[in-house]
Amino acid sequence: MKHHVLLFVLAVLANAGLSRGQAPEPAMANPVKKILREGGIVIGGTVQSSNPDSAAIMANAGFDFLWIEGEHSPLTLESTRNIVLLTQGRKAVPFTRVPVNELWTAKRMLDIGSLGVIFPFTDSVELARQAVAACKYPPLGRRGVGPGMAAMRWPAPGGYPKWADDNVMVIVIVERPVAIEHIEEIAAVPGIDVLFMGLNDLSYNYGVPGQLRAPVMRAAIERVMSAAKKNNLAVGGPGGAAEIKGMIEEGFRFIQGPSDLALLQGATRGFFEGIRAGGVAHKDPVPIY
Repeated sequence: MKHHVLLFVLAVLANAGLSRGQAPEPAMANPVKKILREGGIVIGGTVQSSNPDSAAIMANAGFDFLWIEGEHSPLTLESTRNIVLLTQGRKAVPFTRVPVNELWTAKRMLDIGSLGVIFPFTDSVELARQAVAACKYPPLGRRGVGPGMAAMRWPAPGGYPKWADDNVMVIVIVERPVAIEHIEEIAAVPGIDVLFMGLNDLSYNYGVPGQLRAPVMRAAIERVMSAAKKNNLAVGGPGGAAEIKGMIEEGFRFIQGPSDLALLQGATRGFFEGIRAGGVAHKDPVPIY
């Protein structure tokens, strides 16, 4: 009898605070997707090094997600898998940028447990559709069935495939003028979660290298923001600590923060600046050969 009473009390407590007809949040829902759907802002830390210790620190530092860099870093599939696995029980969810927009590149990242795929150079509506298809199981897409490690990393009640279709995020990068010219069609592709602006590449391709807020860049940002708003999508971009407030004011809601290597370099520089400011005379050592 006492056992039944305890179960009843626990059930009441579990449903406390839910109004009549209001369903509870699904178990293991992707927190980044939920925050963006509700109009919030997320900030990610970029992982370029294969060092699991630094990745673990990044995963628990307060970032909403890890941007595991598979295009501009020497990370292998195995080191990426290890980073994805160590995010379990930590705060940040793992996303991976693939080097090229292809079905097989996304499949390998998803099957080791990435909860989102970041597709570079999404210049056309066809590539946008391909990105979505790579992340969805049939009949919604063309993802091959063989999750393996992903199913162990995300042991969803009711099975991984359906859960993955609902929770894996599709982030497409627009980083060339041709993508901006087709942004309205790209943004209208069902299944995309984030339009990420590759601002650095875009500035070079517009002939204003490094001038991320030049007039032509501002026009591109406004056009992407407009297309995203019409389709209820978040817009992303890269930003440092000093830039993020301004980016949020512009409408960016998915921010790629600095890398583990950049943060280490900045902390090291700050350490030596601090001891010199404290009166310690220290000169940079000279290599012996």
